[in-house]
Parts: sequence; C-alpha cells; structure tokens
Amino acid sequence: MVDVAKLLEPVSQYRRRRSGPLILELDLTGGLAEEAPVTPLGEVVARRRQQLLDVVEGIRRGAQDPRVKALVARIDGQALGVAKVQEVRAAVAAFRAAGKEAVAWSESFGELGPGTVSYYLATAFDHIALVPTGSVGLTGVSLGQTFYGGAAERLGVRFEGGARHEYKTAPNRFTERSFTEPHREVVERIVHSLTDQVVEGIAEGRGLTADRVRELIERGPFLAAEALEAGLVDRLAYRDEVYGDLRRRHGAGSGGSGGSGGSAASERGGADPGSSPGGDGGARLLYVGRYRHRAAVAERVPAARPAPYIALITATGMITSGRSRRSPLSGATMGADTVAAALRAARRDPHVRAVVFRVDSPGGSAVASDLIRREVRLTSEAGTPVVASMGDVAGSGGYYVTLGADAVVARPGTITGSIGVYSGKPVLTGLLERLGIAVERVDGGPHAAMFGTDRGFSESEWERVNALLDDVYADFTGKVAAARGLTPEQVDRVARGRVWTGRDAFEHGLVDDLGGLPAAVRIAREKAGLPGGRLRAFPTGGAWDRLVPADSSEDRAAAPRSGLVPAHGLLGELAVLAGWPQGAPLVMPERWEVR
Repeated sequence: MVDVAKLLEPVSQYRRRRSGPLILELDLTGGLAEEAPVTPLGEVVARRRQQLLDVVEGIRRGAQDPRVKALVARIDGQALGVAKVQEVRAAVAAFRAAGKEAVAWSESFGELGPGTVSYYLATAFDHIALVPTGSVGLTGVSLGQTFYGGAAERLGVRFEGGARHEYKTAPNRFTERSFTEPHREVVERIVHSLTDQVVEGIAEGRGLTADRVRELIERGPFLAAEALEAGLVDRLAYRDEVYGDLRRRHGAGSGGSGGSGGSAASERGGADPGSSPGGDGGARLLYVGRYRHRAAVAERVPAARPAPYIALITATGMITSGRSRRSPLSGATMGADTVAAALRAARRDPHVRAVVFRVDSPGGSAVASDLIRREVRLTSEAGTPVVASMGDVAGSGGYYVTLGADAVVARPGTITGSIGVYSGKPVLTGLLERLGIAVERVDGGPHAAMFGTDRGFSESEWERVNALLDDVYADFTGKVAAARGLTPEQVDRVARGRVWTGRDAFEHGLVDDLGGLPAAVRIAREKAGLPGGRLRAFPTGGAWDRLVPADSSEDRAAAPRSGLVPAHGLLGELAVLAGWPQGAPLVMPERWEVR
C-alpha cells in the first residue's frame, strides 16, 4: 500500500520552509560592493561579495516581514568604507526599531591589526559575541600618506605641474618628503571628524559616555577577556553557540522575540540541539542577499500594468571617457558613455518616475565628469527628478557629476569635496642620463612635445598649462556656485582642493542631507509624487541582454558596463594610479582606507 503521508512529506517540509520563522544572516567578511557585476567572469569573482543595496534593502524588508525573527551578522577586520558602514548601521537600527533582535559575532575584530570601523559597525546590533581567542582592535582612526619625493630625487625624476589650489595635494606624494601645512590640515580635520562619528556611534550602541570610549581607544587593542570586562562585547562564544541560542529563541512555538539568552561560552562536544536546520519547528537561516533577491523576483512577476518605480543608477570608480569597464588594477571605472546612456534611457522610460544616482568615485577626467553632470541635469529638466546619493567617496570629479541633481545626499562618513584640479608630468631627464639613454625629437611646432617626459616645460608651455588649470578650476567652482546657490566667495572657502567628510560638507552647504541611501530614496519619492515607489537597479537584464547590440546610444542596451580594460590601456591606468595626471584631472589626492 502506498504511504500517502510519506509522499506528501516533501510538500509539508516545503510549506514549513516557506512559512516558518526566518533568521536573516549577513556575512561581511567578503566586503560590500556598490555595483553588481555584469559579466560572467565578474559574477564568479564576486560570488561572496554582497551588494550594498541587497543588504540594506533586505534588512529593511525583513524588519516588516512577520516571518523574519532575527538578524545575525558575521563581522571581522575586513576594510569597509565608513559611509557603507553607516548605511548598514541605519538599516540595523530600523530592524531593531521593529522589535526584532540583531546579533553580531566575530572571530576577531582585526586579528593583530586594526578593527575600529568593523567594531563601530558591530555596535549597531543588540548584542556582540566574540570568539574567546579573538580580539577587539579598537585603536582609533588613522590616515597615512606615503611620500616618494626623496626617492624620486635620488632616481633623477622630478614632477612638473600645477594645482588649483594649495589643498589639491595629489602631486605631493612625488614632490614632497612629508606633509605640507595645507595637506596636514586637511588630513587632521578628516581624522577628527571620523573619530567623532565613530566615538558617538560606539558610545550610543554600548551605553557608554564619549569620554569613556575615547579612553578605551587609547588603551586598545583588547584581548577577548579584556573586551568582555570593559563592556565592549556581551559574551565570548563560538559560532555554534551563537546560532544555537538564536534558533532556540526564535524557532516555531518558542514565543520569544528578543533577549540575549543562552549559556555562557564553553568548550562543548557534540552537536548543538538548536542548530539543525532541518529540525521540525527550527528557525531557518537565509542570507540577506538571497532573501532580498527572492522578494525582488516575486515583484517582477508580469502584471497587467507595470508599476512605476524609482531607478537606481550606480556609477563607481575612476571617471573616464568611453565605456565603463573593470580593471585588474583598480576595479571598476566610470565611463561617461555608459553612465550617460543609462541616464538617457531612464528619462525615456515611462515607468521610471525618478532616479537615485549612486556615486562612489575619487574623480577622474574633467571632461568626462562634465558630460555625466550634463546628462544628470538634462534628466532632471526632462521631468525625471534625480537625487544623487554619495557612497564612501564622491570627491573632485565624483562631486562634479552630482551638480546637475535636484538634491545631493551623503553619509557623515563620506569623503567628498576636493573641488580643484591639477595637471603636469614626470620629467625623467636625470634618470635617462644615469641610464645612458638619449632622446632626440623633430618637432613640428614649439609645443608639439610639451607633454613628453624627456624635458621640462618651457616658459610658453607653462603659460598654457596655467591657462588650462585656471579655466578648469573656474568652470568647476562656477558650476558649484550655481548648483548649490553659493556666492563665489563661499565656494572659494570650501574649494581650493580641500577634502571634507560628509558631515563637514553638509555644514558648508555642499550636500543637502546626511541620511544616505534611504534619505535619497525618500526625497526621490517625494519629488516624483510616488509614495512607496519601489527602488530598482537600472538598467537590468540577463546574460543575453549583454550580447545584444544596442540600437542607439539611447537604448537600455548601451548602458551596461563593458568587460575588462584592454591590455594596451593598463599602462596608462597604472600611471594614473601612481599619481601621474593625464590631462586636467579632477581626482582625489589620496586613496585612503579607514579601518
């Protein structure tokens, strides 16, 4: 006789999985990416690197889903930008405000290394668990710069160029042996601003005073037992203990919805009775990204009438002319052609009611930056509001591209500003002489070889370089004044190449809000008259869509990123990464990593 109950058991298990309690899981050990990979190779490389949008939207969605009972996050010393951390912290705060438990656990917040920013993220959670052999690298914020001026002099290399103005310090790494006063002033202000933000967040999250947090920073790093005694963590426990306790508290029929619970950490043998994902009534684990993707797929089921939405256009990396690409040296590049095509397609799409333009870039080409700014402005003027949302970095050209937006939103920890320009070239005369290398030219004009590296600028060439720098700077600051409603004097006080945190930029009128991505979405909805409108990545498409050629530069198919930078372009990119300018770049002076 057929056992009907056995035949129906898989269906019963599926129903329990669909309706049973969920614990969302977040693994940040692989970092967070702003932009989804668009090539098969990129998807393979980025399999474990979650997207910021998936994480933030997934956590916020889970806060409103009655099936979702808790959130557990694994955090280590992985370098995460301060602005990204603040985006996640805000999402976790919304999750907790819905009455749901959020637990962070770590093997070590920076094992034998810095872990300040990752610990700052963990303090947004209800409870923090640390592996007994781990540590808390709470040592404070530090920004450094390597100077090659002495080495260049020994090699017989010098840099000739100019900047507008004294705070545009990108060439300093090759011309100086240490900080200039303006350079030091900028870095000290950024460190102080970020330190204040980190101290405030840790103090609020751990129920400590700011003075107490600063005192602890001066004593760090901490062994696990020391961190527990100082109140930096709530318990010392291994993964199985953290997860087992969560499942016991939030399994079907548990009736519990919060509290740290669980036993003290100990060495235990055998399986954890609360850790079986297949046990009846047990809470099921689901990665936040997978949770968000499944919900997004359900939303994309064809409807009788497609609903209007807010388009998210993400632009990351060094700003260049041509197509956006991915480089093995520096990662993503923001190509003006690709971003412009996405903006044109968005304003022609009747279902797109507003655009959130997400920028994470240290800048790049002045011309490419202006082309993107122009398309942002045209999109707004066409009746599709554009709200710029700054990521970890949106400086120099990365700030320039936001100037056509209806509003600009940052996070307090965003690095922005750097309104200035520099240009020049390395002069290799001394090095070539030492190597016994001679260069001879036949020039068709007095300035034909002015950008060659075998000689310095002549007096008339210097006049042209300075004219170029003055023109780009005047254009940049003029557009800032017009976009931000500032006088030339006000712009000059915040420009001259000076770099700001988002918090300082807000105080000086360079941005409109410090609420990050959620604030940008809210403002976009308000301007579009679309309350509750969904945020969707734009443009989207499968692998087949990437193979179909675009009909025109206004087609959605023209917007996805291209493949890798061609081999012949890597040498030029390497030069830019080293700090040698090409043309008149609007580039941030440093590539800082705050940990």
